[in-house]
Amino acid sequence: MEVVKVSGEVRENLGKKASKEARRNGRVPAVIYGAGDPVHFSIDPLDVRDLVYTPDFKLAELSVAGATHRAIVKDYQFHPVTDQLRHIDFLALEDGRTIKVEVPVTFSGTSPGVRGGGKLQVSVRRIKIKTTPEHLVDHLTLDISELELGQSIRVRDLDPIEGVEIQNPAGQPIATVEVPRALRSAATAEKKAAEKDAKKAAKAPVA
Repeated sequence: MEVVKVSGEVRENLGKKASKEARRNGRVPAVIYGAGDPVHFSIDPLDVRDLVYTPDFKLAELSVAGATHRAIVKDYQFHPVTDQLRHIDFLALEDGRTIKVEVPVTFSGTSPGVRGGGKLQVSVRRIKIKTTPEHLVDHLTLDISELELGQSIRVRDLDPIEGVEIQNPAGQPIATVEVPRALRSAATAEKKAAEKDAKKAAKAPVA
């Protein structure tokens, strides 16, 4: 699992005024929970770019006031106009303590339905899991090598992983091989032609 190293400077002053001052100085206010008392600090926004602006799930290695913490990003806020990062929350990881996170879904294999002209339409890109840090995974994989045209693959089709509990409903579709309009039209035309031929055959006199 990829780990991003982040260095923080302890914030002596808290509150809105102090947060504004940190932002004016090019820093982002941050806090880490779960490692005793919450620790308030500030970071260089470039240090967390690979944690925030990515679809991947990564761990953070936080160095603050001489202490190092394994952590995950729990929440963050952006400015509503400029989209600049305004605040970020981290959760410290402790072996044996349960956490809930969302990890991306990846696909393996080639769908026969896609080879036949269908399009893989992904409806769920991240799955919520409950686990402990020692069993934490950075993604879940689904095998689509048997997915035909018009079929869906669901949460229940994910292979079980020791120590990982999937929180999404079992019947929730994750991806579907959609039948293109051209194929649907061709199938409809073929069905109508077959029905027409059947009617003709039924009306034809018996020799």
